[in-house]
Amino acid sequence: MKINFLTILSFLFISQICFSQDIDIDKLDHYFDALEQSNKFMGNVAVSQDGELIYINTIGFSDIENSQKADTQTKYRIGSISKTFTSVLVLKAVEEHKLKLNQTLEKYFPKLKNADKITIQHLLMHRSGIPNITNDKDYLKWNTQAKTEKELTELISESGSDFEPDQKAEYSNSNFILLTFILEKTFQKSYAQLLQSYIIKPLELKNTKLGSSINTTENESLSYHFDGKDWALENETDMSIPLGAGSIVSIASDLVQFSDALFNGELLKEESLYLMQKTKDNFGMGLFETPFYNKMGYGHTGGIDGFASTFSHFSDGKISYALVSNASTYNLNKISIAVLSAIYQKPYEIPEFSSYKVNPEELDDYLGVYASNELPLKITVSKENKTLIAQATGQSAFPLEATEKDKFKFDQASLVIEFQPAENTLTLFQGGGEYKFTKE
Repeated sequence: MKINFLTILSFLFISQICFSQDIDIDKLDHYFDALEQSNKFMGNVAVSQDGELIYINTIGFSDIENSQKADTQTKYRIGSISKTFTSVLVLKAVEEHKLKLNQTLEKYFPKLKNADKITIQHLLMHRSGIPNITNDKDYLKWNTQAKTEKELTELISESGSDFEPDQKAEYSNSNFILLTFILEKTFQKSYAQLLQSYIIKPLELKNTKLGSSINTTENESLSYHFDGKDWALENETDMSIPLGAGSIVSIASDLVQFSDALFNGELLKEESLYLMQKTKDNFGMGLFETPFYNKMGYGHTGGIDGFASTFSHFSDGKISYALVSNASTYNLNKISIAVLSAIYQKPYEIPEFSSYKVNPEELDDYLGVYASNELPLKITVSKENKTLIAQATGQSAFPLEATEKDKFKFDQASLVIEFQPAENTLTLFQGGGEYKFTKE
């Protein structure tokens, strides 16, 4: 078992759901006020029913250094939600008989291992066996530098294969980078032009486009991470790299408009939409299932350079929901549950935040590497200035916030760590589980 410190969005409810348009907007606004006042989240949310926007809210800054507040038209990088757009374009090519789902890749990428076995459909459903380029050990050393198609295809080809095509599913951004190039060769147009022609222009998405360098003068948001004391500016991935895997920028209201159009049959034929929703090993074509009590929604999540996003559509009730964020230390799943609880008139609480002032010298008692017999990972606890930092094996480091003596939390992953310094142990609490670690 592996603890996932950045929980993937899912919506689970255990009581009867009845939709009502009588939303307590004031309470939902107070919920976001609480997040903003405690500096927990910055971003934009939107909800539609029957194609009509019924709630929208934006909090925080798009540019902290220049005190630029975000508004409902501020554009955010949406990361892997771009894959849903790319999947639509591929299926449009199939509908127009320009591509076939079962055609293999040797025509496009002859140097790619298993190119004669990997199909377009394998790419769409993460079943190609092609390693994820963003998992490359040196990725963060070159991801801010522009890459050409030749350079990217060589990097992907040189990575080899993790498994035989269609043997299983394993998430890989490389699949959708390659699909971007296939689309461009097929249509003899750029990916940006295809987005405009098939999605953005027909739907009149005024704040959606293929991203480039962030331009704050055009109301594009920068992104931030919390360094233990304040928000710190994130580096920018060069958008020549993620392409159709993660290069689109948008706003929450555009995403719900896209969602409504997709599931209302305005972008694809019924059989194509069915293929997108048909999952195997938890993957559809640019879509994931999002269970919601006795209903099933479909959508996608995204994350890039401190930006985070999600969208989901529930055909039963015709509800579309989207969230885009440029900074957060709070669990986005909790925010999504609160919004949908308000929409479906389910109980939810406005969060209250409290902190405990810990003596910086006390932090030294917690430092070290901790291992567990219950989980196959280690947690390294270090200190940066007056902030305690934790890092699990193979995952990013994150700051811990003191809540009481020997007790710390990381809201973004709903995680609590309680130290027992005299015993050289710590207890990790997450997702209802309790795990004991001992200092090595």
